[in-house]
Amino acid sequence: MRLIFSYMNKFEALGLGEAIIKAVNDMGFETPSEVQEKAIPILLNEDTDIVALAQTGTGKTAAFGFPLIEKVDSKSRITQGLILSPTRELCLQITNELKNYAKHIPGLRTVAIYGGASIMDQSKEIKRGAQIIVATPGRMQDMINRKMVDISNIGYCILDEADEMLNMGFYEDINAILSHTPKDKNTWLFSATMPKEVSTIAKRFMQSPVEITVGHKNTGSKNVSHEYYVVNSRDRYAALKRLADANPDIFSVIFCRTKRDTQKVAENLIGDGYNAAALHGDLSQNQRDLVMKSFRNRQIQMLVATDVAARGIDVDDITHVINYQLPDEIETYTHRSGRTGRAGKSGVSMVIVSKSEIRKIKSVERIIKQNFEKKEIPSGEEICQVQLFHLASDIKKAEINHEIDTYLPSINEVLEDFSKEELIKKFFSVEFSRFHNYYKKSKDLNASNERESDYGSDGSTRYFINVGEKDGFDWMTLKDFLKDVLELGGDSLSRVDVKESFSFFNTSAEHQERVLAIFDDFKMEGRKVNVEISKGSGSGGRRGGKRRRDGRDGGGFKGKRRSEGFKPKGKKRFSNDDRGNGGNQRRDRRKRSDRG
Repeated sequence: MRLIFSYMNKFEALGLGEAIIKAVNDMGFETPSEVQEKAIPILLNEDTDIVALAQTGTGKTAAFGFPLIEKVDSKSRITQGLILSPTRELCLQITNELKNYAKHIPGLRTVAIYGGASIMDQSKEIKRGAQIIVATPGRMQDMINRKMVDISNIGYCILDEADEMLNMGFYEDINAILSHTPKDKNTWLFSATMPKEVSTIAKRFMQSPVEITVGHKNTGSKNVSHEYYVVNSRDRYAALKRLADANPDIFSVIFCRTKRDTQKVAENLIGDGYNAAALHGDLSQNQRDLVMKSFRNRQIQMLVATDVAARGIDVDDITHVINYQLPDEIETYTHRSGRTGRAGKSGVSMVIVSKSEIRKIKSVERIIKQNFEKKEIPSGEEICQVQLFHLASDIKKAEINHEIDTYLPSINEVLEDFSKEELIKKFFSVEFSRFHNYYKKSKDLNASNERESDYGSDGSTRYFINVGEKDGFDWMTLKDFLKDVLELGGDSLSRVDVKESFSFFNTSAEHQERVLAIFDDFKMEGRKVNVEISKGSGSGGRRGGKRRRDGRDGGGFKGKRRSEGFKPKGKKRFSNDDRGNGGNQRRDRRKRSDRG
């Protein structure tokens, strides 16, 4: 009893009232997190705007939720607080947490509004009286346009995961929503990173905000260790399998760049016997809910997701984040790795890269201010050893089911001729054979230190293409363009190297005939796009054949077709300079209601 009282005093010292302290005790909260200790006293005692920078999983919901509940008038039915969050999942999560915080405060109602549910039902909930509304930007703007909600009298507006909302293309929606709120309100902005767009929102809608930083801007959680594994592109999936097998208790999120790769990796994992599922924007809301329910219940051990679909996932005890492919934006890596190492627990963020992507690791290290450890993909023998001892450990920890006692005489009779050592060997052989048989002839997946040649040991072919930076391309947008034209998966294209007026790329040798055939007479906006097999190193050297002098090597695609969407945006991204080889990923900036 004395111990609980000491926990309560730590929250009482922040200035919280009796009702919330009682809820804190009910939920078993022990000590405030750093962001809670810094933010709560300021928000309780001052009428001020605030910018709080802290990683995902550091207790930000309570940091703004406790003060907001303290400040709203539960006896009034007028909406006094608005919380904007990027996704349906996060919106529901915040709503449920606020209800738990306020369960000892009669009359205080929190309502969630989000896409994928009946807008009429949500409107009725608001009309019943909602002091606090938690909303996704798309649905909130829709309800404002239909005059279903009135936020003209709110005193507090919270932007949670602000960088995520802006990264998802909600900038215009947020601007429009805030224009319907009073100028004298307090705005509380909570974000894991501070990109330029977040600073713009802060300058436009906030007055002399207090800034709180937990750790350093854009840095990763100190509870997460970062590892990278270098493999040939064609071995990426095999490497993923080995990392999973080398960590038998893995409970992970695997990140891919595209919906297509996400679905493909998940299907391959399921086909190979893993408890896996895909989470991407093509799933219906019902399918998405079922996947997330299974993941939270640990029926799914490996969740393969796109960055957009994974936003708002808040699942405790995730042991590993695996970057099947690196993201294009450094800030996105910070969010990915923040899915593990939460609530004071440790986690691991793994990155699978090809040799041409190693310099991206250095770029991420500089930004998140943490070092990556280069590790080797485990050998088949190492995995067999790990699995064998894991099985022994499971047997040791297993509780005996005494319902088998009646069958023991018959079992003993069958096995009476074997010694203890023979029985152990036989048992482990039955359980362990599939791993041993699979890995007994496995090859080393770790890429050699030698640079892959244009017709290298990786079996790839290198090509010259007469488009480059002048045409609005960088390495990632060119890769997206080639994937669409050639209808190849992301791993089938590698070493995309963009120069001023021309570029190089690799495909596996089996696609050579297809690539040359498709670009035999390929035109865009009337201009011929020429692709030839490269005879040089691909780092600025010559291509095969005579160089064209007919104006086809330069020039730009200035029309309104596909390439226009590949032009660089203003946001900081990997680029082909000292920051590393990367580029701008195309985004759908249309207004949306959490299509995730």
